[in-house]
Amino acid sequence: MIRRFTFWLCLLLAMPAQAAAIRLVDDVGQTLEFARTPQRIVSLTPHLTELLFAVGAGAQLVGVDSASDFPVAAQALPRVGDFSRINFERILAMKPDLVIVWVGGNRAADIHGLNKMGLPVLHTQATRLDDVARLLRLLGQASGHAGEGEAAAREYAARLNALQVRGGRKPPLNVFYQVWDRPLMTVGGTHWISDALALCGARNVFADLRALAPVVSREAVLRRAPALIVSGSDAPDIRRQWQRFASLPAVKNQAFVRVDANLLHRPTPRLIEGVAELCKAVAPYR
Repeated sequence: MIRRFTFWLCLLLAMPAQAAAIRLVDDVGQTLEFARTPQRIVSLTPHLTELLFAVGAGAQLVGVDSASDFPVAAQALPRVGDFSRINFERILAMKPDLVIVWVGGNRAADIHGLNKMGLPVLHTQATRLDDVARLLRLLGQASGHAGEGEAAAREYAARLNALQVRGGRKPPLNVFYQVWDRPLMTVGGTHWISDALALCGARNVFADLRALAPVVSREAVLRRAPALIVSGSDAPDIRRQWQRFASLPAVKNQAFVRVDANLLHRPTPRLIEGVAELCKAVAPYR
């Protein structure tokens, strides 16, 4: 009898993770329940793909968006579309048991289409620096890697807390963060880059705008008189664009810097490196 009990106990302990039931609430308040851990996952943004790899769920990915390029293993995964359009037929053919989307990043029409097809859709949101830790926990739970997600979240939070603002009690530096030039796009006060600027002792001059990535006019930038203009490495040359506006403080001081967009523009664990780079770039102008 003891031997038989021991045999069944060992068998239960050896059962694969996919047999575990999962119940979770996503970022729009929707409750998802799975009798088994999802083993065929589709990710529709680069940061979600990277987060899934970070919690140990990379092997469960069967499809990603066209911009998912990190880690290197993600580049070999089948593509299902991009931010402008997804291929519903291709996604259906993959028979996913979970599709993960970014509310505000993926088109609302695409998310609606996925829901109409009856696919299990996990809705996520990312706007603040703190959201990375929360998403690591959520995706860890959703993919059956709750322990790995918790460990990754704790490590991220510790690294974020370790970043310190230098410069004492100096007033914050007014910064215009330029995402693109045509149309002229920036980040609003609800964006994690605004959080990053504040952590670096700076202030987003468009922090009063609530949209994640609002379009603004050059006249509006001139009125807000930024002392520094920052852009990501994926944007056109900002220095040349602003030189004719000699009255702008940033132009007077030739205060222009570029940072790595792959680090700062994606809410993943690598965001810490992007924030550190931003702080280093801002420091000489404070």
